This record gives sequence, structure tokens and C-alpha cells, in this order.
Amino acid sequence: MAAKIEFIPGGTVTSPRGFQAGATYAGIKKKADNSLDLGILVSKIPCVAAALFTTNSFVAPPVVLSQKRLKNGKARALIVNSGCANAGTGELGRADAVRMAELAADRLGISPQEVLVASTGVIGRRLPMELIKAGLAEITPSADGGHALARAMMTTDTIPKEVAARVAGGEFTIAGVAKGAGMVHPQLATMLCFLTTDAKVDTAFLARALKKAVAISLNMVSIDGDTSPNDMVLIMANGLAANKAIGHNTELAEAFQQALDRVCTHLAKAIARDGEGATKLIEVSVKGAVTAAQAKLAARTVVGSPLVKAAVHGSDPNWGRVLAAAGGSGAQLVESKVDLYFGDTCLVAGGRALPFDMERVATALSGREVSITLNLNLGRARATAWGCDLTQEYVTINSEYTT
Repeated sequence: MAAKIEFIPGGTVTSPRGFQAGATYAGIKKKADNSLDLGILVSKIPCVAAALFTTNSFVAPPVVLSQKRLKNGKARALIVNSGCANAGTGELGRADAVRMAELAADRLGISPQEVLVASTGVIGRRLPMELIKAGLAEITPSADGGHALARAMMTTDTIPKEVAARVAGGEFTIAGVAKGAGMVHPQLATMLCFLTTDAKVDTAFLARALKKAVAISLNMVSIDGDTSPNDMVLIMANGLAANKAIGHNTELAEAFQQALDRVCTHLAKAIARDGEGATKLIEVSVKGAVTAAQAKLAARTVVGSPLVKAAVHGSDPNWGRVLAAAGGSGAQLVESKVDLYFGDTCLVAGGRALPFDMERVATALSGREVSITLNLNLGRARATAWGCDLTQEYVTINSEYTT
């Protein structure tokens, strides 16, 4: 049964009970209007927690530290910076990550072991620890500080990404903030996503729920096919909603999963929509696949294809690029069974091209959101992936990133 889930207008990561956040400009990245680059997220009480991290073999010290501290399934706070990834920095970088947690713990009056660390920005540079120490003194976490935290995480993002949803009946809230605009590809990417909930949740169930939600949302986003050393998706649950404990097969388990799925999907689409240089959100839906894994593979391959992305940018209904990408994905495809739609216009049916109004389809492709639907007609599995168009601005951003 579908849970009654309501998005909270203006909601953010501090919408659930007991969470506070704050941010400041510490001077870690270049100053711009309304710049923030250092933030804290904290719960009034300890939380059960779970996270997923980068699958890149090049792993940044903040990820190593946070992975280690989450082995007990508990956390209470997070310190995050933008402008410097603290990646490729060796032993000194590891010491800096530990020191960041210590400084945040001192500011909050809690144990350093309760503090996780996340960083994003340029690889290969050390963190300016004195600036971070001075910046922390300026942060006073509050219940409305989630908006500032969302801004402090941004690098090439053009807008903050935040959302909160309330589950009626269960009377708990799940919320989150995220960043990501480039180096984004399935199996996480250069994304940071911090989720909070005031629901009372079993630790093992929380980890499984997060993995399921990320699999159909954040792991279905591709901006440019690159991943990074710093990716982290974290969820903390403090139980202040005082609901019946949620675990596997409990009364509220399905409602919790549905709400978490929707929050993660909202953030995933926000990341895709804000891809570096992007002008359009691309949504690729694959239906009729033999297995869910094959549906995901085909959808992610199509949405990540540079040729498909370039065609969408130019509003060119070059459907052959979609079928070529799907056919090369490794998913089972039988040409004589394939149906393909751009928007609500069928371009291919049963593997045969249909006549279509070129101008009408080009107009559909010129909108801010472009939908592509591919039905393989081989099974019942389906998946959806999100990405963006490939523009000259993407090249400009990434040719001038460190200069």
C-alpha cells in the first residue's frame, strides 16, 4: 500500500526533529557572492547511521575516516567543506581529516568519534586547517541552518539541492541535502548526500533501506561518466519522532522505504538537472527488460552516451543513437521487438522506423526536460536513469576548473 507522503515546502536536512546545521565562508575556495564553504550538521542526541561510499579505488582520507567510524552504525555529527577534496594528500591528508573531526567535536561539545568528515573540491591540495579552525568558531548550528549547509557543499553546482518529506500516519520526516554537478556517474560519483530522519529505525534495516533507495536514484544519475574519490551518501536517524521502531517486516517499514526512495529520487533528479553546463534534464526509462539489472544497465548507458547527450542538446531526434547505445550496453536486445519514444511520439515500433513530424519532435526535445522511453518487450523489468545534455559550457568549466 502506498504511504501518504507530503513534501514540506522549503524543507531541508534540518526539518526532522532534533537536527541542526550551520555554515560559513572560511576561505577554502574562491570568494563569490554569498559564498559558503564550511558546514556542520548535528543531532541533539546520538543517531543510528548508515552510508554508502565511492567505489573508486582512489579513496580520499575523509571517506576512509568516515567508513571506519561508521562500522558501529552510529554517528551524531558531520563536518563538510567544499573547495578542497583532501584527496591524493597521503598521510598528511589523513591527519587533516582526523583534525577536522576533532575541531568540530570541540565546537559541538561531543566526542570526535561521533563526528564524520566529508570534503569536495580540487584533488591534490591540502586543507587550510587554520582557516577551518577559525571558520568553525563562526558557525552556530540551528534548526534553520540546513539551507546554509546545502550552499556550503556546492562546488560547480549552480543551485543548492535540498528536500524534506513527511510520512503521514507514521508522523516522521526524512530529509536531505546533496551536491553534484560534474564527475557524476552510476556507482556514486562526485556527489555528497546527507540524509536525516527523526524516525526510530533499526540499524540493519536503515542500511538496507539506504542501499535500496540509492540503487534506484543516486546510482542512476550520469553527468559525464566519471567518478571521484570523495563520494558519500549518509543517513542519520535519531528516533525523536518516537514512532514504533522500524525494522524489517514491521508496520512502518514500507512507508519508510517509500519516503526514502522519493527523497533520494528528488535529489538525484536535482543533481542531473544541474549538471555542469546543462540546459536540459534527460530522463531515460527502459521497460520490458529481462532482468532489473539489464534494465538499469541499458538506461544508464543511454543516458550517459555522449552522442545521445549531444543530440538532445541540439534538439536533434537522432533516435539511432539511442538504440546504438542500448545495443552496446550489454543488456539483451532484439531489434525486431524494440519500441522507442521521444516524449509521447513513437519513433520506432517493433524495430521499424515510423514516419514522424520532425518539427514536433524537435520541439519536444527543446524543452527543459526530455523524456526517452525504450521498451525492449522481452520481460517485465524496468528502470529509469537521469542525466543532462552535453554543452560547450561543460567543456569550458572543466578546462578552467583549477585556474
